[in-house]
Amino acid sequence: MVKRSYWLVLALSGLALCGAAYVFWYTALAHNGAKEDAGLAVKPGAVDEPVTPIPLDLKLDKRKVALGRQLFHDPRLSSGNKISCAHCHNLATGGVDGLMHPIGTSNADGEIDTPTVFNSGFNFRLFWDGRAATLEDQIDFPMNNPCEMGSTWDEVIAKLRSDNAYRRDFADIYKENINPQTVRDAIATFERSLTTPNSKFDRYLRGDKHALNSSELAGYDLFKSLGCISCHQGMNMGGNMYEKLGLVDDYFRNRGNLHKVDLGRYNLTKDEDDRFEFRVPSLRNVALTAPYLHDASASTLDAAVIIMGKYQLGMDLREEEVAKVVKFLNTLTGEYDGKLLSIHPQGGAHR
Repeated sequence: MVKRSYWLVLALSGLALCGAAYVFWYTALAHNGAKEDAGLAVKPGAVDEPVTPIPLDLKLDKRKVALGRQLFHDPRLSSGNKISCAHCHNLATGGVDGLMHPIGTSNADGEIDTPTVFNSGFNFRLFWDGRAATLEDQIDFPMNNPCEMGSTWDEVIAKLRSDNAYRRDFADIYKENINPQTVRDAIATFERSLTTPNSKFDRYLRGDKHALNSSELAGYDLFKSLGCISCHQGMNMGGNMYEKLGLVDDYFRNRGNLHKVDLGRYNLTKDEDDRFEFRVPSLRNVALTAPYLHDASASTLDAAVIIMGKYQLGMDLREEEVAKVVKFLNTLTGEYDGKLLSIHPQGGAHR
């Protein structure tokens, strides 16, 4: 687990960034080298940055991806056949539901903002509190949660085994046929296929010097100099470490109305050091995934940047600084199935 100290944040917020940023930069570049061994190396001529571009192709079993896609969109995985995984992780709306809190089978509001499913396979842990280590592990939580899908494995497996097409497809891929493990594997394989490469920023990282215009580059330079890059780096620009919300100022005291979910990882570990600590969210496609923060308190990117500046960096960012950073963040929108994710005029995203 990676943690920054309070004093490091103060150093960053005072723009005395050089030493600390270099450590994170060097670590990220070393991580890039590890990716080369996995066959995910960036192309020759790419720029040296603390961010790795999303690979243009992943070697996944296409049969499992197709089966997992079907399961991901099948409401029979929920109690009463009411909602599917796609209900909260809508691929047409940035992999999220766009709500402050998800709505489950009982029509009750969930407790926490829905993270995007896009690029989730690159996160080092799943959920805001990191309670799941893998995509396979995370499937149990929403399926069994009475406020979400409200089902059980016994119920789900019985439904799937009653379907001739599922019995045929599972038998073609898995010698174990239909059981919780094979269902988890198929869904997780599909979720790993939900990558969004080839954003403007990724094209820049791969060596296209004209991919970003001067305003976008200025926003990226500011993003780094402010210290945002110390948490939002790596392939997913986040998702690879935990951090406390309210490092420099007390976010929860100022917001008020504290809830159990606000305690973050403390709910799992009971370690005081983990109070108010969450997995750093990915910034990939962030322009499409409003609202922001675990409590959905920021309805716009501008608001999210202002909050991060105040509570994580100790800065009251000027309007022009916020605009520059947001300009850069809009370059992080990638492609899915060869089409750029975008905002529909009537609201939401489409591909």
